[in-house]
Amino acid sequence: MQFIKNSFLFLLLGFSIQANAAAPKRIITLSGALTETVDALGLGKSIVAVDVTSIYPAYVNDLPKVSKNRTVSAEGLISFKPDLVLAPEGSVSKEIAYQLQSAGINLINIKQDFSVNGSIAFIKAVAAALQVPAKGEALAKQTQAKVNKALTEVKKSNKTPKVLFIYARGTGVMLVAGQHTNIDAIITLAGGKNAAQGFDNFKPYTTESLIEANPDVILMFDFGLSSLGGAEAVLKMPGVAQTNAGKNKRIVQMDGELLINFSVRLDQAITALNKNLQ
Repeated sequence: MQFIKNSFLFLLLGFSIQANAAAPKRIITLSGALTETVDALGLGKSIVAVDVTSIYPAYVNDLPKVSKNRTVSAEGLISFKPDLVLAPEGSVSKEIAYQLQSAGINLINIKQDFSVNGSIAFIKAVAAALQVPAKGEALAKQTQAKVNKALTEVKKSNKTPKVLFIYARGTGVMLVAGQHTNIDAIITLAGGKNAAQGFDNFKPYTTESLIEANPDVILMFDFGLSSLGGAEAVLKMPGVAQTNAGKNKRIVQMDGELLINFSVRLDQAITALNKNLQ
C-alpha cells in the first residue's frame, strides 16, 4: 500500500520510479535547498557531491563540487558514480538528462514554489525521491509547526517597512528584486513590503529607481554587501542618502542561502529577517 502511495506521488510530481526501489546510496544535489533537505532527512552521509550553491550544513563545504559555476556536465556528474541526482526543475538540459539515463543514473527534478505550502511540498517531494516518505511527513510536520510559530511572532509587530533587495557582485553587477521572486516572498513573510513594485523577477539597479522606491531598509546578501565595500560604501552610493534607508543607515546583510532556500530552515529565515526589519 505504501509503495502505491509513493508511486502516485511521483507521478504527480512528474517523474517515474522503479518497483521496489531502494534508498539511494550515492546522491548528488544541485541546489542548496536540496542539499540541506537531504541532510535533514538523515541521508547527508550519502551525498557524494554538491553544486556551488550548497554551503549548509557546514560539512558540505568539504564535499566535491560538480562544477565551478552553476553549469553542470553529464561527464562531471557521471564521474561521481551517483545512483541519484536531485536537481531543481528546469536546471538540467534534456541532453544531459538523456546521458544520465543512458548511464543508468536516476535524475529526479524537484519543483520549488516559494511559499509556506511550497516549502512543505518540497520537503515531501525530496523525501519521496529518497524513498523515505515517513521521514518526509515527520519533517514536514515539524517544519510547518516552526513556521507557524515564526509567523505568529511576525504578526505581533505593527510595522511594515518597505524593503529593497539589491543583488550585487561588485558595482558592475547590481540588480533589484521585483515581485514574484523568492526575495519578494520572504520579505512579505517576515512582515515587510517589497519596495520594488510594478515588475516581476529582477531588473538592473539604477539610482532613479532607488530614489523612487524610497525603501526604509536596503537588504543585501552578505557576499553582495562585501563586494561593494561594506555598509558605509553603500551609504555613499548615489541616491542612497535621499532614501529613508540611507537617512537612518538601515543597511541589512543576511545569509543568502538561508533567505532563499524555502525548505527546512524557513522559520529561521522568517525570524531572522523580521528581527532585522524592526
